Amino acid sequence: MTQTRSKVTRRNFFKAGSIIVGGIAVASALTPFDGVLFATERPKGKGEWYGIGIDINKCIGCGKCANACKLENNVPKDPFYFRSWVEQYTIKNDGTILVESPNGGIDGFKQSVPDADIFKSFFVPKMCNHCAKSPCVQVCPVGATFETPEGIVLVDENYCIGCRYCVQACPYGCRFINPEKGTAEKCTLCIHRLEKGKNPACFEMCPTEARIYGDLNDPDSKINYFLKNHTCMVIKPNLNTGSKLFYNALSPEVR
Repeated sequence: MTQTRSKVTRRNFFKAGSIIVGGIAVASALTPFDGVLFATERPKGKGEWYGIGIDINKCIGCGKCANACKLENNVPKDPFYFRSWVEQYTIKNDGTILVESPNGGIDGFKQSVPDADIFKSFFVPKMCNHCAKSPCVQVCPVGATFETPEGIVLVDENYCIGCRYCVQACPYGCRFINPEKGTAEKCTLCIHRLEKGKNPACFEMCPTEARIYGDLNDPDSKINYFLKNHTCMVIKPNLNTGSKLFYNALSPEVR
C-alpha cells in the first residue's frame, strides 16, 4: 500500500477554495448505489479505493470503537482528543435537539432527558470521512496532509508545522493538534493494520458490526453491498467534499 504525498500550490489552493465556497450541490441519496451521482468521480484504474459505511440502526452507543481507537493509536487520554467518537442525539417532543458525547462515548451514555420528553434518540459514530476532495488537504501549506492512492487521507508529522489550517478546514471536526507533538492528528483508517491484512481497530471491536469498510472499486465488496441494500447518505453533502463515509438511517438533525 503506497503512501504518496502531493503538494498543493497557492494557485491550486485558491482555485479549490472557490469551489468549496461555491457550495456545489451533489446528490446524497444512494438507492440503489449503481448509477447514482457521486460527490466525486472515482479515480481511474483498478486499484483499491476505500469507502466506509456506518449503520446507525445498529449502533448501541457502547463506545468500544472510540476506546479501541485510542488504545491502538496512542491518542492522548484527555477527554477531548479523539480520532473516532460516538455522539448521542436526543430529539425532544418540543423539537429541540440535544447532542452529547461524554468522553467520546468511551464510558457509555446515560440519558439526561426524561423518557416522557423524548421523541427519539439514537447514536451516531463519527470519524474522518476520508474525503476525495478533502478541504484539509487543500489548505495545508506544506503538503503534510495528503491522500494515498487508496483514498486514505493521512498526515506526515515530519512535515506538519502545526499551523492548524487543516483543523479549521475540516467541516466534520475530525482533526486536532496533538498536545505533545504539536502536529495535526486524525483517523488513518488504521493503515498500519490494513497493510498487515487486519481490520481497523474500531471495526474490529464493534459488537454489532455497525461499521463496514471496503473497496468501492470492487462490485462484490462489503461496502458496495451495504450501499446497494440501504438508503445511505453523507453528512453535509452540500459542501462537495467527496465524503466516502456513508451512513444508513442518517437523520437530518445530524451535522
